[in-house]
Amino acid sequence: MPGLMLNEDDSHFYGSRTPDQMTVEGCQELVDHYVSPQMKELIFNPNAMRTSFPSKVWEPIWADYDPNGPEVQEALKNRDLWKNFAKLWPHNARLLAEKGIDAYKIWLDYTRQKGISAWISMRMNDVHDVSVPESLLLSEFWRSHPEYRRAGYRMESWPDYAFDYGRPEVREHHMKLIREYFERWDFDGFEMDWMRFGFHFKPGFEQEGCAQLTDFTAEVRDLAEKWSAKRGHPIRLAARVPTRPEAALGLGMDAIEWARRGLVDVVVVTPFWTSTDTDIPVEMWRQLLGDKVAIAAALEIGLMPSPESFADGRFLHTAETARGTAASFLHRGADRVYLFNYMDSQTTVDDADDYRQILNHCGCLETATAHPRRHVVSFADTWAPGQPQPQALPARAAKNRTAAFRIHIGPRPTASRAQAWIGLGQGGELDASGLEGRLNTQRLAPTDVKPPKVHPCVKTLAGFEIDPATLHDGYNVVEIRATGEQEYKLVWAEIRIG
Repeated sequence: MPGLMLNEDDSHFYGSRTPDQMTVEGCQELVDHYVSPQMKELIFNPNAMRTSFPSKVWEPIWADYDPNGPEVQEALKNRDLWKNFAKLWPHNARLLAEKGIDAYKIWLDYTRQKGISAWISMRMNDVHDVSVPESLLLSEFWRSHPEYRRAGYRMESWPDYAFDYGRPEVREHHMKLIREYFERWDFDGFEMDWMRFGFHFKPGFEQEGCAQLTDFTAEVRDLAEKWSAKRGHPIRLAARVPTRPEAALGLGMDAIEWARRGLVDVVVVTPFWTSTDTDIPVEMWRQLLGDKVAIAAALEIGLMPSPESFADGRFLHTAETARGTAASFLHRGADRVYLFNYMDSQTTVDDADDYRQILNHCGCLETATAHPRRHVVSFADTWAPGQPQPQALPARAAKNRTAAFRIHIGPRPTASRAQAWIGLGQGGELDASGLEGRLNTQRLAPTDVKPPKVHPCVKTLAGFEIDPATLHDGYNVVEIRATGEQEYKLVWAEIRIG
């Protein structure tokens, strides 16, 4: 049966609650927010570069924090982003440890009581804040070994300062924490989150890195088998990798070999963070991985039409866009829809009603397609160094230049109303009356439906009515061209059904 997996990150609970809520009941209340008929696995992440519990092998997040110190401390002077959250996180995590309350044990046990499988996830190479030397997020191991950084000769983005897994010292540093996880907690599954942050080798060393990560994964599998025998139940293994197979392989994550050797039970195909990839090739992954490995296709919280759209802001999923994307994933053969950054506050969707609809509808094809859904063009945000990075938007449409969008809608509707929506941006003609639209070669008429909420990069929205009979299962091609001499810049494209 399909369903949902949800990842609770290492900081959200601590930074979103008050010290008074650092109790057993307060921990259980978090789980209650995520319970839904379609939730199959809850996955709890206890670490970034430091841990949110009193680890014996890594230092905890509160290592540089003085609860009795001044309001502004050196370790908290990193970025405006953290503000009060930055203080609550180490303060509350430390408070729980002082009380002897193990939040992760409570979450694992209480999740099982709710009939949901309980997992632990480890971020394998988290580099939040590496550009801020005094940040409380940075470990002493990282600070004291700049030679272990994959591209320490530059700082263009955080992954430049990620650990280089080509170093045996780096692999052993992370394996120590994995061993502690298995010893400390009884869980149903363990996830290796290779997408935090996705770059684990020096540029040009990813090919030999494949063998190193495969050996590493084999060691974790041996550990899981050992602890499965001790715990008296199977412990499943999952790995988070990029949405496109060539990107995963190009970055050293040979999920195909892991599946062939039986090293993993679940492969989570996921974007990094920039945007949900609405066109994950689940069918291709199935052919490559075989039938013995479950495929979880990930919904990130954001939905962006192109990398350049960030200049105008961020668009977060609505219930309709989440349902459309989930319907496509499930129709293509995904075993799970995986929710990342869908916490119950802070990092979440804008509308609380949308949030509950996502939890109640997006794990099942029947419920995802029983309500209005939107299928929006986006892009894949993770590629290996030097790989070409295709994207459909922005696009240009003119009298002799047709812009085409290949949009996967899952199962075609039988009776619902449908439209194609095209967004026009700055740098082109904004009078949409000069546009002609076609779907699968059939001419489209303008629609009278109220325009949906779209990304702020859209300055004008053109809508076209679709005869549902012209839609296909799976992919449909929307073509846009100009009828006059003006050229148009297109920055958004979608098919809405219902």
